[in-house]
Amino acid sequence: MTQPHGMSDDPGAPENTDPEVQSADPDRVEQAAAEAADAQGADEDDDLLTTGPDPVVDVEENEFDPVREADLNDDDVEAALSDIDAELGDEPAAGETGEAGGNDLEAQLAERTEDLQRVSAEYANYRRRTERERQGIADSAKASVVTKLLPVLDDLDLAEQHGDLEADGPLKSFANKFRSSLQEQKLEPFGVEGEAFDPEAHEAVQDLSSGDEKVIGTVLRKGYRVGDRMIRTAMVIIADPVEN
Repeated sequence: MTQPHGMSDDPGAPENTDPEVQSADPDRVEQAAAEAADAQGADEDDDLLTTGPDPVVDVEENEFDPVREADLNDDDVEAALSDIDAELGDEPAAGETGEAGGNDLEAQLAERTEDLQRVSAEYANYRRRTERERQGIADSAKASVVTKLLPVLDDLDLAEQHGDLEADGPLKSFANKFRSSLQEQKLEPFGVEGEAFDPEAHEAVQDLSSGDEKVIGTVLRKGYRVGDRMIRTAMVIIADPVEN
C-alpha cells in the first residue's frame, strides 16, 4: 500500500536507496525533489535542482524607495553627518583655512605694494633725470648759438666806446634790439673794473699789481654766462685795489 506522502511500501529496496538506480530514473528524481521542497515549505525554485532560470526583476539602480525614505528621520541624518565630520576631523577647519588664505593675500598685497612703490620711485627718478638731460641739451644748444653771436656784441661795445651809438640812428636801434634779444636768452656779462680777480673766470693778459690783493684794473673783453654756464672768460689786466 502506498503511503499518503508518496513514499514506496519498501523504502529499503535498492531502487529507493541506491543513487545509481535513482539517477537512472529521471521521473523519480524529479518526484523526490518536489516532495523534498514541499516538505520543507519552499516557495522558490532551487537553482541546483531546476534547469530553468529564475525570474529577473528589472529594478532601476537609483529608483526611489518610499519605504526606505520614510524610515529616515532627522536624527539619522544628523548621525550620518556626525560620522562624516568625525572621518574628516584631521582636515583643517574652514576658519583656519580662511585665516591662512587671508595671510597669504596680505603677504601678496604687501609684496605688490612694495613693488609698486619701487617702480614709482624709479619712474620719478627717471623723469627727473630725463628733465635734467633735456634741459642740459637745450642749454648747450642755446649756449652754442649765443657764443657765435658774441663777436657781434664785442663790435657793438667798441662802437659804443668810440661814440658811434650816442646819436639815435639805425645802428643804435639795432644794438638795443640785439642786446635785448640776447638778455631774454639769459645771457649775462661779467668782468667789471674793480671786481676781485678770479683766475677761473678772468683771463689775465698783464699783472700790474704789487700786493697780495688783486683786482681787475682794465677790461679788454667782457665775459659772458648763459644761466649758470660760463661760455666765455673775461680778458682783463690785473691791478691793485684803489684806495678810497
